Amino acid sequence: MTTGKEAQRSGPKVKHQIVAGFIIYRRTPDGIKFLLLYRRGNYWNFPKGHFSPGENALKTALRETEEETGLKPSELRIIPGFKTYVRFHFYGDGKKIFDKVILYLAETRQSDVKISPREHSGFAWFLYHDAIRILGKYFGTKRALKDAYDFIRGKSNRNRQAHPAR
Repeated sequence: MTTGKEAQRSGPKVKHQIVAGFIIYRRTPDGIKFLLLYRRGNYWNFPKGHFSPGENALKTALRETEEETGLKPSELRIIPGFKTYVRFHFYGDGKKIFDKVILYLAETRQSDVKISPREHSGFAWFLYHDAIRILGKYFGTKRALKDAYDFIRGKSNRNRQAHPAR
């Protein structure tokens, strides 16, 4: 049996976390555009974040979206029947961190976003094909965007749920 100290010596510490957020889009004369937030290190992603005590995934996604973008829940139209997941891992603070991201889909009419400078250094609205290119090597995030795009266009039943998104 491996003790705690032996486990620490045999490899990095491991942390599992669940975060929630939104894939946000708006309709423009050029087509559907998706909101991506820019973090340091050439890393683009959707608004998302950690749960606060007593929150469910949807409340977390709404709160984090407002904190990171300034978009209020009243400025989002949550699309019923869509919820997808992205799983990935990264290293931080000497730990291997496994993330499970719960993503909902929402439409907005707002084009102006007020990012939180402590978390992001930029944002942009991208047409689908440009967003896929910008997301680069993040295959899970690209798959989630494709699922959302197909869902918006009515081309996928993959994400339809028997229960409403929570």
